[in-house]
Amino acid sequence: MIRFVLIGLFLIIYLLVSLIIFVFLAIVGKFNKNLKDRMSFAIVTWGLRVMKFLSGAKITVKGLENIPDDTAVLYTSNHRSYFDIVIGYTLVKPLCGFVSKKEIKKVPILAGWMKRMHCLFLDRSDIRAGMKMVLEGVDSLKNGISIFIFPEGTRGKTDDSLREFKEGSLKMAEKANVPVVPVSFNNTSAIFEDHFPWIKKANVVVEFGKPIYMDTLDKEQKKHLGAMVHDEIKTMLENNKNLL
Repeated sequence: MIRFVLIGLFLIIYLLVSLIIFVFLAIVGKFNKNLKDRMSFAIVTWGLRVMKFLSGAKITVKGLENIPDDTAVLYTSNHRSYFDIVIGYTLVKPLCGFVSKKEIKKVPILAGWMKRMHCLFLDRSDIRAGMKMVLEGVDSLKNGISIFIFPEGTRGKTDDSLREFKEGSLKMAEKANVPVVPVSFNNTSAIFEDHFPWIKKANVVVEFGKPIYMDTLDKEQKKHLGAMVHDEIKTMLENNKNLL
């Protein structure tokens, strides 16, 4: 219970202080947009590192060397917990935005931070809006901003269930001609979702797979890119079970 209370109090204070920070960032952005973006990333990832620390989770990370240094990438991952985002954001390189459901846009302050982090909001009920989001993601990738997506579309119910990936969600990588980096999260639900609403210590394994470059794939492989990445992540999940 104490971890839940500590994280809750930290979030309340962090979000309230954010109102002041937003004003400061707006002033910085008038003179240097890139500096504003990097400051936003640093402030958010600091907050998430504090949350990760307060959760007591022990994180084993593999494959960070697989993240390219010279290009934006499309991170593609399984999804079991809100802590996938908390942990994932503290590991990726700046700049990077997540794809989130559109309902988050209604959450005050949090939505403000997400917009400053170049996050994208997906409306699953509107195909046209979904296509618009993909194009926004392509623009971000072309401008050097990585995107982190969960192609299952929603959080899985168990660690052993990896839903089919939605092929359309990976079109951003093909259209922007950036590599896809498969990412696997093992056991993140043990921090929170498995015993909601309490937060408990857990061993978590995160692995970044080798990047898949679009110019190395033929037409048929690009057509089934989602299935290819799905199988890669499934293999990583299986191989990392013995580390928990």
